[in-house]
Order: sequence, then C-alpha cells, then structure tokens
Amino acid sequence: MISNPLWFLLVGGLLLFIGLTSSRLKLLPVTPAIIYLAVGSLVGPSVLNLFHFNPLKESALLELLTEVAVLISLFSAGVKMPAPISFKRWRIPVLLATVSMTASVVLVATFSYYVFDLPLGACILLGAIVAPTDPVLATDVQIRHPGDHDQLRFTLTCEAGMNDGSAFPFVMLGMGLLGLHEVGKTGISWVLLDVVWATLAGIALGVVSGILLARLIWRIRGRRQSRELMDDFLGLGMIGVVYGLSVLIGAWGFLAVFFAAVALHQTELKLASVALPESNATSGKASHLQADTTPPAIVSEGSLVFKEHLERLSEVLLVLLVGGMLFVDSWSWNAVGFALFLFLVARPVSVMLGMLGSGAPWRMRGMTGWFGVRGIGSLYYLMYAIQHGLPEPLALQFIQLTLIVVTMSIVVHGTSAKPLLNIFWRRKRLES
Repeated sequence: MISNPLWFLLVGGLLLFIGLTSSRLKLLPVTPAIIYLAVGSLVGPSVLNLFHFNPLKESALLELLTEVAVLISLFSAGVKMPAPISFKRWRIPVLLATVSMTASVVLVATFSYYVFDLPLGACILLGAIVAPTDPVLATDVQIRHPGDHDQLRFTLTCEAGMNDGSAFPFVMLGMGLLGLHEVGKTGISWVLLDVVWATLAGIALGVVSGILLARLIWRIRGRRQSRELMDDFLGLGMIGVVYGLSVLIGAWGFLAVFFAAVALHQTELKLASVALPESNATSGKASHLQADTTPPAIVSEGSLVFKEHLERLSEVLLVLLVGGMLFVDSWSWNAVGFALFLFLVARPVSVMLGMLGSGAPWRMRGMTGWFGVRGIGSLYYLMYAIQHGLPEPLALQFIQLTLIVVTMSIVVHGTSAKPLLNIFWRRKRLES
C-alpha cells in the first residue's frame, strides 16, 4: 500500500507534469484521461501493486467524491449552454436523455438477463448504472465555452447534463425490484414519486433558483455593476443550496443543478442585453466613460474557469483511483464483452431510436452514437446502490463490469475523439 507521502508525491508530480506540458499534450491524438489511467494502472495492483483502492470498502468516500465531481461538471455544462434556448435546438438532447436512455437501459437489462442470468431488478439497475453518458470525462467532445454553437458538441453536452438525472428513476426501479427501495405493489409509487415528481420538481427547482440568483446578483451589483462579488463562491454556493434542497424534497439533484446553471446563465445574458443598450444610450458619444460602456459582469461565466479547474482536478484524482482499483483478472471475457455490447450495440441503437424523425444528418447520428462516454457518473450510481444495501455478491460483480466499461471507454473514446472530430468538422466545412 502506497504511503501518504508517496501518494502526495504521485499526485503532485502528475499535476506538475500536466501543467508544464499542457501545450504539448494538446497536440497528442489522445485525451489526458488516458495518461491518468496509465499512471494509476502502473502504480495499482495491475503492475507495481504500490496502491490499491478498494471500492467496496471505500464506497462511502467514493460516492462522495464522484457526487461532487458530477455536480461541478453539470454546473459547468449548464453554464456553457448557448443562448437563446429553443425547442428546435433542445429537442434532440431531450429525446436522447429520455427515449435513448430508456432504450439503453432496456437493451443492457436484456443482455444481462440472458448472458449473466441476473434477476430482473439487478439487470435494470446495471443498465441504469452504465446507461448515462458522462459530463466529467467527455470534455473533449463537449461545448468548450458559452459561445460555442457547434451542434454536435451541444447535443453531447446537453444530453450528458440531463441523463445523469434521467437515469435515476431506473436506478430506483432496479433497487425497488431488489427490495432496496419502495416502489409500490403496482409500481405506482415509483411512477408518481421517482419519475414524475422527482423529475419535474428537480427541473422546476433548478430553473427558479437560477433565475432568482441571477436577479438577486443584478440587484446587488446595481445598474452600473459597480459592486464586486465573489463569482466562484456564488457558483459553488448555488450548487450546494440547489442540491441540498432537491434532496430534501425528493427531487433529482443532478437535474436541478444542471438546469439551475442553465437558468442562471440565460437570465444573466437577458439582463445584460437589456442593460448594455441603456448604458450606451446614457453615455452618448462619450465613449471614454468606461463604466458606461463596459459589458456587465456575468457571474456564471466568471465562475466557469474555477469550476473547470476543479473539474480537471477531480478527473485526475478519480481516474487515478480507477487505475488503482483494477486487477489483471478484472479483464474477464464477460466484462469485455459487456463493454463491447454497450459501445457497439446498445449505445448506437438507442441513439438511432431517439433521433428517429429528428432530421439530423446521418453523420451526426453516427458520431452521437459513438461518443457515449461512460465514466464518473456510472461510478457514482454504483456506489449509491452499494451504500443503499446492494448485496455484496452483486456489488462485486457490478464493480468489475463497471470498472471495465469505464476503463475501456477512456481508452477507446479517448483515442478516437480527436481524429474522428477532425474528420467530422473537415467534411462539414467542405460541405458548407
């Protein structure tokens, strides 16, 4: 077992390496997560066996770490959503987060039922764990800044922002069928509370919270935006308050935080667009009056850089831990075959079903079907189930399957993201 000083040396050395070579690493055809995974595997039980992180014994700690990482990533994703919001633009991501999510869970559950001979509840739970795409590890295929209007990036980012919440009803259904959660004799309790109430309440709470915070910030800063506020604290504070309230009222907190960030950013943009013409009109031709002509400060964008740094830090830590969980014998044929089924069958088929009649180009459908990155969100759902009483034999089996899915996703999606996206955008530019 690696000692605390060596652990600090390992993480600190890796952060120094990434920080000093970031410009060079961007030129590589792979994502940084592959480097973190390689280091974790090297010092983990697969090679040197200097470090082993036991996810079953440390499930409470891992649940907290993954929960925080997903929340920060969801906030960052929500802030980057381009304005204005339109049904036409959001239609495909909503279908992916609902229709495709359901289809993916059904396909994985069917595979697990016939191949692994698991009970129905365990099959649904496993499908819900691996179905959602990940907002933490998929940064290379997601929106990079609020002004990024690429439709493919928007679709993947928006889907990841929503399906980390839309997977929760299936998690609760699977746990209910295993006797770990109350779903009612006919399932009516699950439908009313876990599907309808928790989803609608999460979205409503997020939207209302984001709007109220944006207007409160605007009122405190005043018309001339003269008062300075701590944007980073405001962003983190909103995450904490919204998520805490959502848990207290039984709403899906991931959905609430994502939509709170969307509403915060969209409301700030609307207020800024109204205030800027007014300030220009009052300033007349005196352009030297910088206070009147400077664009109003946007808290959501101001806190984004800090959140992205936290997101990268959590990615380094958690991917290192993934490498520290893997053993050589984790790579069974069942686990590898399960991951291949998820990537090559369940994800593409579910995306095609969700995008039927959307009018999206087939090339975009194919890219969306391939880039279903699995990662930290899946680990969170697994740890959540373990913490709520998942039997140890099932827990051990699910840990092996989920770790191989996450590891293979980091490798196959991390090596294919940059080359495929370059080809996609090159052809798109030629056609335009």
